Amino acid sequence: MGRAASLPSVPPQADEEMLQQGAATQDRLFQDGVTDDALASLAGLVADDMAACNRVIVQNMQSEVELIPRLAAHLVAAGGKRLRPILTLASARMCGYGGGIRHVNLAACVEFIHTATLLHDDVVDGSQLRRGLASANAVFGNEASVLVGDFLFSRAFQLMTADGSLHVLRILSDAAATIAEGEVLQLVTQNDLSTSEDRYLSVIQGKTAALFAAACQVGAVVAARSEAEEQALSDYGAAIGMAFQLVDDALDYAADQRTLGKTVGDDFREGKITLPVLAAFHAGSEADQQFWRRTIEDSEQTEDDLEQALALMARTGAIETTLLRAEQYAARAKAALAPFSASPYLRGLVSVADYTVARTR
Repeated sequence: MGRAASLPSVPPQADEEMLQQGAATQDRLFQDGVTDDALASLAGLVADDMAACNRVIVQNMQSEVELIPRLAAHLVAAGGKRLRPILTLASARMCGYGGGIRHVNLAACVEFIHTATLLHDDVVDGSQLRRGLASANAVFGNEASVLVGDFLFSRAFQLMTADGSLHVLRILSDAAATIAEGEVLQLVTQNDLSTSEDRYLSVIQGKTAALFAAACQVGAVVAARSEAEEQALSDYGAAIGMAFQLVDDALDYAADQRTLGKTVGDDFREGKITLPVLAAFHAGSEADQQFWRRTIEDSEQTEDDLEQALALMARTGAIETTLLRAEQYAARAKAALAPFSASPYLRGLVSVADYTVARTR
């Protein structure tokens, strides 16, 4: 995608109002339970914290460079689950944190890292939709999306350093580096059907699970909990992230596009190596494998090939295989929470593990 022909006609003075309105809409979705029940329940427990986090996000998206808040307003208006910052807030509260706003600022930091990676990913993938709306790169162009993504990364690091903890800085900066490595590894494995399942899992551990793990771990850090409890929450987050990405990869072939909020079949068209593809390829006949080699490795696709790919996945049970693996990671996530005492936050985190594999978007 190249540069968009023109920027949206939005008066500069409206940027702050748009950001505030988007954050308020996010708060309402949480409070009214419009999102899936398990996530809405956990979000309800941290609703005040999340509202404060949204205010931090809005404040830190401001800039004298007009394009930055304008593109930021587009992102906020698109909504999103805010799952990662919710996990930071809930983890901190479960661990007994109640002495300040460190968890709020770090939750915003986590969301900035996540949003920056989305901006960059959409440029790399040439995505046209994000959360059911035109992606930022489709509206503003690739250059603006990459540079505003860099701006959000910078804001994240400013929030990290303002926190004042080298331990927190190490956790989140390590996660940011791991995400980049995961994205590069995904690029390396693209169109390569010889990719092993273990290598695929390494990709999603890097690009997705690492930030989930860090988001949960810093909740224990701000509450000054033990190293063992930090590790338990890190393990929980990592397993949630693995399950989340596995389901995402399944939904790319199995979801309704209106529900998913992005174009179904994007992974197929881009030749991405995901577990549904690997499972269908290895369980298929020689003719099936030739189809996958042509469409994925050689990138020779016709209009009817996605439909055939879906049929082959149905015949080989590839989606079921992927979802089963996601369920295994969700079970691992729940087991990781064993060290923590019963509380509404613990119950919420357990329920989110189940939500992760049951979601449809």
